[in-house]
Amino acid sequence: MKAFNLSDIDLTKYLFFTGKGGVGKTSIACATAVGLADKGKKILLISTDPASNLQDVFNQSLNGHGSEITEIPGLTVVNLDPEQAAAEYRERVIAPFRGKLPESVIQNMEEQLSGSCTVEIAAFNEFSDFITDAQKQLEFDHIIFDTAPTGHTLRMLQLPSAWSTFISESTHGASCLGQLSGLEERKEIYKKAVGTLSDTGTTRLMLVSRPEIAPLKEAARSSHELQLLGIKNQILIINGVLKQLDKNDSVSSQLHERQQKALQSMPAELSGYPLYHVPLRSYNLSSIANIRRMLYSDSFSNEVNYKPVAAPKDVDEMVDDLYTSGKRVIFTMGKGGVGKTTLATEIALKLTRLGAKVHLTTTDPANHLNYELAIKAGITVSRIDEAEVLEKYKNEVRSKAAEAVTAEDMEYIEEDLRSPCTQEIAVFKAFAEIVDKAETEIVVIDTAPTGHTLLLLDATQSYHKEVERTQGEVTGAVANLLPRLRNSKETEVVIVTLPEATPVFEAERLQMDLQRAGINNKWWVVNACLSLTETQNSFLKAKAQNELAWIKKVEQLSQGNTALIEWRNV
Repeated sequence: MKAFNLSDIDLTKYLFFTGKGGVGKTSIACATAVGLADKGKKILLISTDPASNLQDVFNQSLNGHGSEITEIPGLTVVNLDPEQAAAEYRERVIAPFRGKLPESVIQNMEEQLSGSCTVEIAAFNEFSDFITDAQKQLEFDHIIFDTAPTGHTLRMLQLPSAWSTFISESTHGASCLGQLSGLEERKEIYKKAVGTLSDTGTTRLMLVSRPEIAPLKEAARSSHELQLLGIKNQILIINGVLKQLDKNDSVSSQLHERQQKALQSMPAELSGYPLYHVPLRSYNLSSIANIRRMLYSDSFSNEVNYKPVAAPKDVDEMVDDLYTSGKRVIFTMGKGGVGKTTLATEIALKLTRLGAKVHLTTTDPANHLNYELAIKAGITVSRIDEAEVLEKYKNEVRSKAAEAVTAEDMEYIEEDLRSPCTQEIAVFKAFAEIVDKAETEIVVIDTAPTGHTLLLLDATQSYHKEVERTQGEVTGAVANLLPRLRNSKETEVVIVTLPEATPVFEAERLQMDLQRAGINNKWWVVNACLSLTETQNSFLKAKAQNELAWIKKVEQLSQGNTALIEWRNV
C-alpha cells in the first residue's frame, strides 16, 4: 500500500472524492487541491459539505461562485450550501401550487422534498454547472469535488420516466423523485454531466475510507453502484492508518492490530483498484498549515498539554435515569459505525440488572456475540432481517402498482423503491410490530427512523398519502407508533456519535430531524473516546486532546446529558 503522493498518481481534469461520513474526504480533497496549487497548477475546489468549516480553514469568506485564496496562488474555492440550495429548490417546485391546493397537501409536498435525496439532487444541480462549463475547463488544470453523487442520485437523473408527465402530475406523492419535476430544462445539462462522470479520460473517482470494517464495506458498495453506471476509473485511499506504533502502549498496539485486521479482510470488490494510504494525523484540518502537511508530515508535539475529561457521566448514569423515569421504548440512533448496536445491548443488560423485563431487537446480522450475552441474562431477543423485510415490502408495492401504472412508470417506481426512505419505511413497519411489546416489557431497539421518514408516514390524512404513493399498506402498529414515539414519558431516543467533527455535525442534523417530527431526545452518547483511556503514546494523546472540543459541543447540544464511553478494542 503506497503513500498518497500527488506526484505518483495519474490525475484527471475532474476528481470526485466520495466515502462514508467522517472518513476524511473533505480533508484529503483540500490537501490535494492545496498540494496541486503549490505545484503551480490552477485548481478549482468545490465543497458541498453542509458541515464544512472551510471559511475558518482558509481564513476568509467563501461563497457559491468562487473565491481566490489569498495565501495559495492558483486555488479558487467554491463553498456550496446544499441545505440552502435544497430549500430554494423546494420553494421553486412548490410555489406554483400555493393557493391552489389545500394547505395539508402543501405541507405533504414540503415533507416529500425534505429528505436526503432532495439535498443531493440540489447539490448536483449546483455543481453540474461546473462540470459542463467549457470556460472553466480551459481556465483550470483540475476541478476537485469533495463529494460525489451516489448511484441512487445518478440513476434518478438517468430515468427515462423521470422526465415524463408522471412526475409532473405526482410531485405531491413522490418521496425521492418528485424534485425532478421542476428540472425539465436541466435535462441536457444533467445528461452531459453524467457523461463526463463516466469518461475515464476526464474523471477519476477517489474512494476514501478508513481502516475499519464499516467504512470499507460502504466504499465497496458505493464503488459497485458507480461501476454499474459506467464510472470505472476509481482509486482507493485509506485514511488514518496508524504509523506511530508504540509496542509498550496497549492502546496503540490494539488500535494498530484492529486496523490491520480490517485491511486484511477488505471486501474483494476493492482489491482491483490502485491502493494508497494517508497516515493517521494527530491534528485537525484547522488551518492552511495543517492542510499543507497532511499528506507529508507526521510531526506532532511530544509535550502534549493534555488534560483528560474530568468526572464524565457514564452509561450507568444514563441507564439509571432511563429506568427511574419509566421509559418503555428506547432507541439508539446514529450513523453507521458509531457503535449503536453494541450500546443497545449494553443498555438492555444494565436495565435487566436493575430488575426490568427487557426485549432487545436489532437489524445487525453481526451482533451474535452480544445476543448470546443478552439471552444468558434472561433478555428476550429478536432480529429483523433488513434485506428480507425490504424485499417483502417492495414486492407488496410492485404487485399493487402493477395494476395501475404503465411499464415505463414502473421503472420510476423501482428507483423510488431503492431510496433510503423506502428502506427505512420497510424496516420501520417491522419495528412497529415489536414496539407493541412495550405494554409488558421495556423494548430496546438499535436504530430509529429519521424524522423525515416519520413525517412521510404522518403527512396529510395521517398515513394515507404514503400508502397512495407506494400502494403499500400501513398497519395499525405503525399508526400507533408515532404517537408513542412523540410521548417523551414513554420513549427515549439516545443519539450516539464519535468525538470527531463530521459524526457530531451529522448527529446534530439527526436531532433537528427528530425535533421536526415532534420527538425530543434527552441523552447523547459519545463513543470511542481516546480521552478516557490511559494511553501514554504521545501521538494518541494529541488525538485525545483534539477530541475535547467535540465532547464539549455534544455537552452543549444535550444540555449536559452526555454519557462518554472510552475507546475499546472491539
